[in-house]
This record gives sequence, C-alpha cells and structure tokens, in this order.
Amino acid sequence: MTLRTPAALEAIRAIAEEVPEAVVGAGTVITPGQVAAAVAAGARFLVSPGWTEGLLAAMRGCGVPFLPGVSTASEVVALLEHGVREMKFFPAQAAGGTAYLRSLAGPLPQARFCPTGGIGPGNAAEYLALPNVGCVGGSWMVPADAVAAGDWARIEALARAAAGIRGSASAQV
Repeated sequence: MTLRTPAALEAIRAIAEEVPEAVVGAGTVITPGQVAAAVAAGARFLVSPGWTEGLLAAMRGCGVPFLPGVSTASEVVALLEHGVREMKFFPAQAAGGTAYLRSLAGPLPQARFCPTGGIGPGNAAEYLALPNVGCVGGSWMVPADAVAAGDWARIEALARAAAGIRGSASAQV
C-alpha cells in the first residue's frame, strides 16, 4: 500500500486487522515519521523511492524488512557501505531499465534489486531474468479504474497473472 493517499495508513491497519495472515507493506515511505506510522498501522515491510541518512536510520530501527530506493551506482555503493544489499531500483525504466541493471551486476554483484516504475506485464519477465533482480513491483496489477469500480475479480486475475511471471522468467534463463 503506497503512502500516496491520506487513506493509506488506515487501509494498512484495516487489512492487517481483518486479514492477519496477509503480508501488508507500505510503499513510498519518505520520512522517519512515516516509518513509525506505517509499522504502527501493521506494515510488515517498507519500501522507499530513495533514501537519506535519517530515513535509513529509522528503517533500520523499525524491526521490519525494508527496501531503500536507488537509481545510481553511487547510491548503491553508499547503501552497500551501510550493509544494505537489497534495494528498490526506481524509476526503473526511466533510469535505464534492464540494460542499466545488467551493467551493475558485474561491478556490484552483492546488490539485489526490486525494480519499480515502468514495470508491467510486457517487461516484468525481462527484469526477473536478471541475476541481480529478486522481484519487481508495479501498479499494473491494481488499476485505478478497477479499484473505483470495485472490480476485485479483475484485480485478482491481474495479481494471479503477475505471480505467474516469475515462472516464465525462470524458463527464459
């Protein structure tokens, strides 16, 4: 659940309470205050489009897994210096896409990425086939028009199709 709307924290809280087995995360976390609020609401992981020293400190101290965001090799190296090996790569397509991530794999093999931004069913498998990509993220699975219409069957079908992409990426390797 991205923290881009005022209802996000309440939605995280409601899902965490009503479906306790669900692993609910908070995305677009950009301040230390949001780290605390998201975890208090029940988020079990955090994702940020970038990072600062203060945000990283808050994420490290919050007790749940987190992915700070990067888009340059220097940001990757800085996080590696802090002992962080798993990162969000954002905005993936605009920042160079699969070619850029492939170029990072040689000099920085210890870094693993979750690309987001411009990812969809047409290119997700290409990202997932990279050795330094563990997962991808994208909003294509939950289109705004489907949410507005309450078309949960469509969202479920898109999520199931997205879950199957990992298998198709493995078959391509």
